[in-house]
Amino acid sequence: MTQTLIFDPLLPWPLIFGLAGAAVLLLMLAIWRGLNGWWLRGIAGLVLLTALANPALQNEERAPLGDIVLLIVDESASQGLGDRREQTARAVAAVEAEVAAIANTELRIRRLGDGEEDAGTLAMTALAEALAEEPRARVSGAILITDGRVHDLGLTPNLPAPLNVLLTGREADWDRRLVIQNAPAFAIIGEEFLLKLRIEDLGAAPSQVGGEVALTITVDAEEPVTYPVPVGEDLELPVTLPHGGMNVLQFSVPGIEGELTDRNNTAVVQINGVRDRLRVLLVSGEPHTGERVWRNLLKSDASVDLVHFTILRPPEKQDGVPVDELSLIAFPTRELFVEKIEEFDLIIFDRYRMRGILPMSYIDNVVEYVRNGGTVLVSAGPELGAVDSLYRSPLAEIMPVEPTAQVIEGGFKPELTDLGRRHPVTEGLEALAPEGGWGRWFRLMEVRQISGQEVMKGPGDRPLLVLDRVGEGRIAVLTSDQAWLWGRGYEGGGPQLELLRRLAHWMLKEPELEEETLTATAQGNALTITRRTVAEEPPGPLTITGPDGVTQELRLPEKSPGRFETVWQAPGLGLYRLDQDELTRVVAVGPSAPREFVETIASGTEVGPAAEATRGGVTRLEDGLPDIRAVADGRPAIGRGWIGITPREAYLTQDVQIASLMPGWLYLLLAAGLAIAAWLVEGRKGAKRA
Repeated sequence: MTQTLIFDPLLPWPLIFGLAGAAVLLLMLAIWRGLNGWWLRGIAGLVLLTALANPALQNEERAPLGDIVLLIVDESASQGLGDRREQTARAVAAVEAEVAAIANTELRIRRLGDGEEDAGTLAMTALAEALAEEPRARVSGAILITDGRVHDLGLTPNLPAPLNVLLTGREADWDRRLVIQNAPAFAIIGEEFLLKLRIEDLGAAPSQVGGEVALTITVDAEEPVTYPVPVGEDLELPVTLPHGGMNVLQFSVPGIEGELTDRNNTAVVQINGVRDRLRVLLVSGEPHTGERVWRNLLKSDASVDLVHFTILRPPEKQDGVPVDELSLIAFPTRELFVEKIEEFDLIIFDRYRMRGILPMSYIDNVVEYVRNGGTVLVSAGPELGAVDSLYRSPLAEIMPVEPTAQVIEGGFKPELTDLGRRHPVTEGLEALAPEGGWGRWFRLMEVRQISGQEVMKGPGDRPLLVLDRVGEGRIAVLTSDQAWLWGRGYEGGGPQLELLRRLAHWMLKEPELEEETLTATAQGNALTITRRTVAEEPPGPLTITGPDGVTQELRLPEKSPGRFETVWQAPGLGLYRLDQDELTRVVAVGPSAPREFVETIASGTEVGPAAEATRGGVTRLEDGLPDIRAVADGRPAIGRGWIGITPREAYLTQDVQIASLMPGWLYLLLAAGLAIAAWLVEGRKGAKRA
């Protein structure tokens, strides 16, 4: 039982203090006048003031509550390096034994792993959650077992007791890592840019492991290239992206004996390759109704530089008009087809016929341009089968079709071939058809397919759109000049813009329109894997190689003709390699080196200030397991070989009884008696003097 003196004033305290002040003034007046009973008057006033304050004796029945020690155990990935897990297990067992030996003290253990979405070690969040679950008045200390790599120190809670850190790891640990210091998200294809990286040794690295190291660079899982580079220096690496779309650059250095881990010896950079400006040369022959189709399509794209020439005055036209009076400009054939032909990404011949404007040697240049990686599109009309057709030029060497000189007149609806339903240029176009199907076209140039891929057909299964690869380049032939009817909405029209856009982008070698592709996109730990193929047979099994070298095989279900797709949950963060048939893809789930492996050397530098603010500190487990002692509140809670907790002496009040010190009538009786005594003393003294 605990007794406490309390006050329950009958009047407000300010009024009682005012009455006390008035009593003091009256007492001073009595002393000044020489009244002998002034001290009795003072005691009487004190009794009355005490009565107004109403003192009482409070008796409490208290049940003592045990103290609570919070133990936060870091079980993140970095704690698996070296012998840290064994150190942690021994430390947890020692803390349990030490706390069990302290009377009236309980231990609460909370374990934490890696944070979601590569958030790292959220030890302070775990500490705050553990603290919120316990009464603060009972928490006598907190102990954190970790390697010191805590990533939420800004969320350190306000602790009512000391925090001590038991640090795993060893002072002799060292590690090598590769760091990408800056990498752009986008870069222009063919233009060089600088990528900064650094290879550094952390911790107590032996002197003999420095010097130079072999840096291996792989682009899109192609043949790797190795360069010797120095350790501990910032490197500026010139990089040129080979293609548009996502380029995956992987940098790695070999692991070395003695380092903590090789998980941070690899870095992956994903850079989207974009074209600065697409340069397109459009050469139109005689004017026709659909002549502006290609021009409008290409001019609608702000990233396209279009050079368009229309042959309005062929050489055979002799009307006697002086040349200096013509408003037409001369066709700069030599400049376009000799000097600057390599600068164009795409050349389009729109119903062009050989009229002596382009010498055969210039067409030879076009053929060589395609074989070296250029692209040509032939949009044909009736002239394709004429004597002055492009097929009667060197371009016939690379054209995938041979004209028969027959023109098919009459309405027909274009159709996709079986291959066209799988080919990325025409895949899914049927879903874009208006109600009732595509509108009709009315003219088709009959051709025989020699090579390439027929993706659209006309009446009698005649080829309508044929695509082919020649050397490093590409060529396409559209055997009708009626595509403009779709754009005009004739009989409901059709996906003219989408078809021509895809065709142009396939010609420009955009990665998303390749026939054989293996792609993967990561959303959190979920990998969406897509395989596109134009082969009739389904692709073989997909082999996934994880960052730990473990492989797994998957079969991709068919989602649509030529497209196989699945969503696969990656077991962890890191770099995954996908292999299927002859295709390889590298994708990073999170960073290639997770946050847990960016800094691997155990250190109390960052977490130390949070512990010191509570009078705790950092103790290395390598130096031995510390004892746990009780220390007074406000005293240092760490010393050589020991850490401290602060007993809180918390209790639970079970019963409260309050009793007044004296009844009110007794206060009045005492005050009256003292006042009468003062009067009698002062009266007797006065009679004697008289």
